[in-house]
Amino acid sequence: MSQKSTRRDFMKHTSAIGAAVWVSGSNAWAQDSQSPNEKLNFACIGVEGKGSSDTDDAGSHGNVVALCDIDENRLNKKATKFPKAKKYTDYRKMLEEMEKEIDAVTVSTPDHSHAPASIMAMRMGKHCFCQKPLTYTVQEARLMRLTAEKYKVASQMGNQGTSEAGLREAVEVVRSGGIGAVKEVHVWTNRPIWPQGEGRPKEVVDVPKTLHWDLFLGPAPERPYNPVYQPFKWRGWIDFGTGALGDMACHTMNMAVMALDLFDPLTVEAESSGIVENETYPKSSKIRYEFGARGSRGPLTMYWYDGGNRPDAALSFGEKVPDSGSLIVGEKGTLFSPSDYGAQYSLLPKSSFEGYKKPEPTLPRSPGHFKEFQIACKGGVAAMSNFNYAGRLTETVLLGNVALRLGKKIEWDAETMTVKNAPEAESLIKRNYRAGFAVPSNV
Repeated sequence: MSQKSTRRDFMKHTSAIGAAVWVSGSNAWAQDSQSPNEKLNFACIGVEGKGSSDTDDAGSHGNVVALCDIDENRLNKKATKFPKAKKYTDYRKMLEEMEKEIDAVTVSTPDHSHAPASIMAMRMGKHCFCQKPLTYTVQEARLMRLTAEKYKVASQMGNQGTSEAGLREAVEVVRSGGIGAVKEVHVWTNRPIWPQGEGRPKEVVDVPKTLHWDLFLGPAPERPYNPVYQPFKWRGWIDFGTGALGDMACHTMNMAVMALDLFDPLTVEAESSGIVENETYPKSSKIRYEFGARGSRGPLTMYWYDGGNRPDAALSFGEKVPDSGSLIVGEKGTLFSPSDYGAQYSLLPKSSFEGYKKPEPTLPRSPGHFKEFQIACKGGVAAMSNFNYAGRLTETVLLGNVALRLGKKIEWDAETMTVKNAPEAESLIKRNYRAGFAVPSNV
């Protein structure tokens, strides 16, 4: 691409081929260029917390031309690192005013605003990096996938473990039959580490002068401000977050889901300490997913545990069960990952795998999580956690919250996106949006 190329030409070129797919064993990475016209222009929505590192990643892989945050203190803090970036508190205004200057967005907001911001950007033809969980509802996850496909934009969810060589190797071990046919998967986390199992606070608190509370609420129903919601502690509140499951399962389930195609469960059932006043997720839960046959793979059960719950210690063959991890139980042995990201693993019992020869690599090794996104934006192969994959993973994850909130076993019909035995679940699959923040119901 010559230096005379316009940004419109650049975007037209990348949009046409940016939805390419990963090829087994491919390591043909796009090369960076120093030409100003070839550098990606990023707009970053949510710039503190995880949004801070996402913004820094964008700055390392292109130009940060716009920053948006509903808290002016946080916005101004990040602007000291990117003084040339225009500052906004409303992402809608930012996208409208800077549409011609932006190539890609990062979306690092609370869960309830992921889809409204991301879909608005993608419908403008902007590449999209969005934090996990990809969306707040199952329907939004489906819409994110279809929107990225229709508008031919590069996409990636922020589940960084996907780029770990250890996770990809573990996927190869399972797919190659290293532990035999799999009948059970167990996944657990140390979350929640924020308040859950509480009712709505009754005291009236003034909104801080630097906080745009209405913009924080976004698509959520109106409610008075209280510091128990924001920052960070929003995760446990049903109107804003997706609880322990939404926070960590896109990390901790990721390896097993990828290895075993754990999409579209037949049924999901939850046990919990109880949702309080329909306000916050429970302090602890156990969730059981049942999957049917998938190609040559037989049915299996996946168990999720949080709030101090853990699988039976016997499943780990004497290995210490950490605060977070996963176990994939096969007929020949068990793959044990003692981390959030699935980046490390061992095969158990160890005595059965002495001299085990790992399969030949079938997945490409990553140049770095955000680097994958940059390459995809420039017309290279798609990031491995692109929305086609990440959307399906998120659907699996969030169906656990549907069962949790409904309080009964659900029978899922993935094609029609309905709970066959509970029509009342529709309001949990979809959502109502506050005026001004709605997501289109179709692509």
